[in-house]
Amino acid sequence: MELEERVAELERRMAALESGGRPVPPVGEGDFWALEGLKAQLAQMGAAAGGVLFTGAVRLPTGEQYEWQYGTLAGEQLDGDWTEAAESFAALGHPVRLRLLREIVGGRRTAAELAELEEIGTTGQIYHHLRQLTGAGWLHTAGRGRYEVPPGRVVPLLVALATARP
Repeated sequence: MELEERVAELERRMAALESGGRPVPPVGEGDFWALEGLKAQLAQMGAAAGGVLFTGAVRLPTGEQYEWQYGTLAGEQLDGDWTEAAESFAALGHPVRLRLLREIVGGRRTAAELAELEEIGTTGQIYHHLRQLTGAGWLHTAGRGRYEVPPGRVVPLLVALATARP
Protein backbone atom coordinates (compact mmCIF):
# COMPACT_ATOMS: atom_id res chain seq x y z
CA MET A 1 0.00 0.00 0.00
CA GLU A 2 1.41 3.39 -1.00
CA LEU A 3 1.97 6.14 1.56
CA GLU A 4 -0.89 8.26 0.17
CA GLU A 5 -3.30 5.35 0.49
CA ARG A 6 -2.19 4.69 4.07
CA VAL A 7 -2.64 8.34 5.02
CA ALA A 8 -6.09 8.39 3.40
CA GLU A 9 -7.04 5.23 5.31
CA LEU A 10 -5.83 6.73 8.60
CA GLU A 11 -7.79 9.92 7.93
CA ARG A 12 -10.92 7.88 7.19
CA ARG A 13 -10.56 5.94 10.43
CA MET A 14 -9.91 9.09 12.47
CA ALA A 15 -13.03 10.70 11.00
CA ALA A 16 -15.05 7.60 11.94
CA LEU A 17 -13.70 7.74 15.48
CA GLU A 18 -14.40 11.43 15.86
CA SER A 19 -17.95 10.99 14.61
CA GLY A 20 -18.62 8.15 17.03
CA GLY A 21 -18.09 5.44 14.42
CA ARG A 22 -16.37 2.12 14.79
CA PRO A 23 -13.78 2.23 17.58
CA VAL A 24 -10.23 1.07 17.06
CA PRO A 25 -10.21 -2.64 17.87
CA PRO A 26 -8.26 -3.77 20.91
CA VAL A 27 -4.90 -5.40 20.39
CA GLY A 28 -5.38 -8.90 19.09
CA GLU A 29 -8.51 -8.06 17.10
CA GLY A 30 -9.04 -6.50 13.70
CA ASP A 31 -6.31 -5.01 11.61
CA PHE A 32 -3.05 -3.54 12.85
CA TRP A 33 -2.90 -0.27 10.91
CA ALA A 34 -0.33 1.33 13.23
CA LEU A 35 1.86 -1.77 13.11
CA GLU A 36 1.60 -2.03 9.34
CA GLY A 37 2.55 1.65 8.98
CA LEU A 38 5.55 1.16 11.26
CA LYS A 39 6.68 -1.92 9.36
CA ALA A 40 6.44 -0.04 6.05
CA GLN A 41 8.54 2.83 7.41
CA LEU A 42 11.10 0.41 8.83
CA ALA A 43 11.34 -1.37 5.48
CA GLN A 44 12.00 1.95 3.71
CA MET A 45 14.73 2.71 6.24
CA GLY A 46 16.26 -0.74 5.93
CA ALA A 47 15.91 -1.27 9.68
CA ALA A 48 16.31 -5.04 9.76
CA ALA A 49 16.12 -5.29 13.57
CA GLY A 50 12.73 -3.57 13.59
CA GLY A 51 11.38 -0.83 15.76
CA VAL A 52 8.95 0.15 18.47
CA LEU A 53 6.16 2.72 18.30
CA PHE A 54 4.03 4.12 21.12
CA THR A 55 1.27 6.60 20.45
CA GLY A 56 -1.79 7.99 22.15
CA ALA A 57 -4.46 10.67 22.17
CA VAL A 58 -5.83 11.28 25.68
CA ARG A 59 -8.45 13.48 27.30
CA LEU A 60 -8.00 13.63 31.06
CA PRO A 61 -10.91 13.94 33.51
CA THR A 62 -9.80 17.57 33.92
CA GLY A 63 -10.50 18.22 30.22
CA GLU A 64 -6.84 18.52 29.25
CA GLN A 65 -5.96 16.80 25.99
CA TYR A 66 -2.66 15.32 24.95
CA GLU A 67 -1.40 13.72 21.76
CA TRP A 68 1.94 11.98 21.73
CA GLN A 69 3.97 9.50 19.76
CA TYR A 70 7.41 8.04 20.07
CA GLY A 71 9.24 5.65 17.82
CA THR A 72 12.65 4.11 18.17
CA LEU A 73 14.71 1.56 16.32
CA ALA A 74 14.99 -1.78 18.07
CA GLY A 75 18.76 -1.84 17.60
CA GLU A 76 19.13 1.46 19.47
CA GLN A 77 17.05 0.10 22.33
CA LEU A 78 18.81 -3.25 22.48
CA ASP A 79 22.28 -1.67 22.38
CA GLY A 80 21.50 1.20 24.79
CA ASP A 81 22.26 1.42 28.49
CA TRP A 82 19.16 0.01 30.17
CA THR A 83 20.32 1.06 33.61
CA GLU A 84 19.48 4.66 32.69
CA ALA A 85 15.79 3.72 33.02
CA ALA A 86 16.14 2.40 36.56
CA GLU A 87 15.29 5.65 38.35
CA SER A 88 12.18 6.17 36.26
CA PHE A 89 10.95 2.62 36.85
CA ALA A 90 11.84 2.79 40.54
CA ALA A 91 9.74 5.93 40.95
CA LEU A 92 6.74 4.04 39.56
CA GLY A 93 7.46 1.00 41.71
CA HIS A 94 5.59 2.12 44.82
CA PRO A 95 1.80 1.85 45.25
CA VAL A 96 1.53 5.25 46.96
CA ARG A 97 3.40 6.96 44.11
CA LEU A 98 1.11 5.37 41.56
CA ARG A 99 -1.91 6.52 43.58
CA LEU A 100 -0.49 10.05 43.74
CA LEU A 101 0.02 10.08 39.98
CA ARG A 102 -3.52 8.84 39.41
CA GLU A 103 -4.92 11.54 41.68
CA ILE A 104 -2.83 14.28 40.05
CA VAL A 105 -3.87 13.19 36.55
CA GLY A 106 -7.46 13.17 37.83
CA GLY A 107 -7.27 16.77 39.00
CA ARG A 108 -5.99 16.79 42.58
CA ARG A 109 -2.95 18.94 42.03
CA THR A 110 -1.95 20.46 45.36
CA ALA A 111 -0.10 18.84 48.23
CA ALA A 112 -2.99 19.87 50.50
CA GLU A 113 -5.53 18.04 48.33
CA LEU A 114 -3.30 14.97 48.22
CA ALA A 115 -2.83 15.03 52.01
CA GLU A 116 -6.63 14.72 52.43
CA LEU A 117 -6.60 11.28 50.79
CA GLU A 118 -6.82 8.20 52.97
CA GLU A 119 -4.01 5.66 53.15
CA ILE A 120 -1.45 7.97 51.53
CA GLY A 121 0.62 8.64 54.63
CA THR A 122 1.81 11.67 56.49
CA THR A 123 2.55 15.00 54.87
CA GLY A 124 6.26 14.23 55.13
CA GLN A 125 5.76 10.87 53.41
CA ILE A 126 3.69 12.50 50.67
CA TYR A 127 6.41 15.06 49.99
CA HIS A 128 9.00 12.26 49.90
CA HIS A 129 7.00 10.45 47.21
CA LEU A 130 6.37 13.68 45.28
CA ARG A 131 10.14 14.38 45.29
CA GLN A 132 10.84 10.88 43.95
CA LEU A 133 8.32 11.36 41.13
CA THR A 134 9.61 14.85 40.36
CA GLY A 135 13.23 13.70 40.33
CA ALA A 136 12.39 10.95 37.85
CA GLY A 137 10.50 13.36 35.59
CA TRP A 138 7.01 11.97 36.16
CA LEU A 139 5.93 15.21 37.85
CA HIS A 140 6.92 18.84 37.82
CA THR A 141 5.97 21.67 40.12
CA ALA A 142 3.52 24.17 38.71
CA GLY A 143 3.69 26.70 41.49
CA ARG A 144 3.88 26.54 45.23
CA GLY A 145 2.69 23.12 46.39
CA ARG A 146 1.08 22.36 43.03
CA TYR A 147 2.08 19.38 40.89
CA GLU A 148 1.38 18.27 37.34
CA VAL A 149 2.36 15.38 35.12
CA PRO A 150 4.33 17.08 32.32
CA PRO A 151 2.40 17.00 29.02
CA GLY A 152 5.06 14.85 27.36
CA ARG A 153 4.76 12.24 30.12
CA VAL A 154 0.97 11.70 30.24
CA VAL A 155 0.76 9.16 27.41
CA PRO A 156 4.07 7.45 28.36
CA LEU A 157 2.70 7.01 31.90
CA LEU A 158 -0.43 5.35 30.50
CA VAL A 159 1.74 3.22 28.19
CA ALA A 160 3.86 2.10 31.17
CA LEU A 161 0.69 1.16 33.06
CA ALA A 162 -0.71 -0.70 30.05
CA THR A 163 2.49 -2.72 29.64
CA ALA A 164 2.42 -3.71 33.31
CA ARG A 165 -0.97 -5.40 33.01
CA PRO A 166 -0.97 -9.19 32.71
